[in-house]
Parts: sequence; structure tokens; C-alpha cells
Amino acid sequence: MRRIVVKLGTNVIMRPDGKVALGLLCGLVEQIAALRARCIDVLVVSSGAIALGVERLGFAQRPTALEEMQACAAIGQSRLMALYDDAFDRLDCHIAQVLLTEDDFLDPVRHANLRATLHSLLKLGVIPIVNENDTVSTMELDRPIASSSRVIDEQGELETTPLTNGTQARLFGDNDKLSALLLTHIDADLLVLLSDVDGLYDRNPAEPGAKVIPSVSSINENVLELAHGGNGRGRGGMLSKLESARIALDAGKEVVIANGRTPSVLERIVAGELVGTRFSVARSAEVAP
Repeated sequence: MRRIVVKLGTNVIMRPDGKVALGLLCGLVEQIAALRARCIDVLVVSSGAIALGVERLGFAQRPTALEEMQACAAIGQSRLMALYDDAFDRLDCHIAQVLLTEDDFLDPVRHANLRATLHSLLKLGVIPIVNENDTVSTMELDRPIASSSRVIDEQGELETTPLTNGTQARLFGDNDKLSALLLTHIDADLLVLLSDVDGLYDRNPAEPGAKVIPSVSSINENVLELAHGGNGRGRGGMLSKLESARIALDAGKEVVIANGRTPSVLERIVAGELVGTRFSVARSAEVAP
């Protein structure tokens, strides 16, 4: 394995009380630095900017007004990068902030520039910290796309996909899908989605006897029905993660959904240990439920 994308959800960055999970975050940073020391390229897609802004402003809960969410993102993003910069700097690792909108994937010139920049950063041994640019773009927070969705394929060509009537289809509306797009367009081998759940369960995790499904080879309607909503602090949830996993599987890539609080979670996943739920088209004998 030479290149991976690691997505850290808001529920990994933040504690249940709304404060920064500093110890957990630093532990994950150490694991990422250890992978980088083994010459494995790591791109980090990090949520948490809005939640950090909410905490800094002293709001009792996440705002619903668009302009207030953008304000929280602006305040929280600088704080988020400061946390990463301090943690990685202690391990002699360099990082770079990369803020993206859908236009960075839809416009051919911007897409080519993005690929060139990311490849250059990785060649220099820098760890890109990627997030949606919620401060200047409202598409991911609020705005629907009217008629069609254009996606740039792995060869850099634009593809147009009609939308279903009445939907608000977006290229990505959260960092789960953004991380899947990065996986396919930066030619990475593995996507790791870290949240506060242990993986995909065979039923509602709150039900007695619920068990994590260790491996899935295809995402069908039965699998999608196992998804349950998040806790409201982030925009994702299990359904978003499954949709992201399907994007990766369609590109022939592997995905792992795991709990960011699991000890040595990244090192164990990269070593091939079954942690959380692994999605892989290569495991043909392990079929979806």
C-alpha cells in the first residue's frame, strides 16, 4: 500500500461535550506520521471546522442559518488547522491546507491544477489536510443543482449525469463523498472513514445483539437499509458513508469504516487486520448481507 485517504469525522475531532478531543486527535496524528515515515502517502480529509466555530462562539447548538454556519466555518477552520499544525510539527511533519468546492472537480482547469498541487505536495512529503470550503461556497451547505451533475472521470474527462426529479443531487455534500472523490482522482489505494461507530452493523446498533459486519463486497438495497442517521453534529452518517464506499468500489478501491477511538486503528487497518467494516470487490467470497 502506497497511498491512502483518511477521513476524520466531526465526532472524532470533538468530544460529546462539544470540546476538542485533543488526546484522540494527537493519537491519530501520531499514527499518520508513522505511516508517512514508512513512505506511505496520506491525505487527510478533516471535518470539524463548523463544530469548532460553534464551540468558540459559545453557541448552545449548531446554527441552522446559512450565514451563521459559514461564520462558524470561517472561525473553526483556522482553529482546526492550528491544531493539526501544532500536532504534526511536534513530529517533524509538514502539512498543507487544501479547501475545496464542487467547482474544483467540475472545471477541467481547476481540476488539473488540484491534481498537480496534490501530487506535488505528496512528492515533497507533505500531508494535505483537506476540507470543504464552506466559508465561500454555499453549495455543500444549502444550494441544490438544478438539472444535471457533471463529474470528471479518472482520465480528466467531464461526464454528465441527469438528476432524478425533485432531488438535490450534489457532487459531494459532505466530507465522506469528498474523500471518496479524492481517493479516485488522486489514485489512492484505500479510503479509511473514521467516526464514532465501530462499522456497519447488521441492525440498529442500539438493539441487543447487534454485530459489526466485518466485510462487504457489494452495496445493494439490503446494505443501504442498514444505515441509520448520525447524531446531528456532522453532515454525514452511515448512509453517506455507504454512498462513498460505493463510489470507491465502482473505481475498484477498498474502503474501511471504523471507530477512530479504536487503539492503533490506522496501523492495524493498513496491516490488513479486519477492523470495522472493510468494503472490497476483491473479496468475492464475502458477499453483502
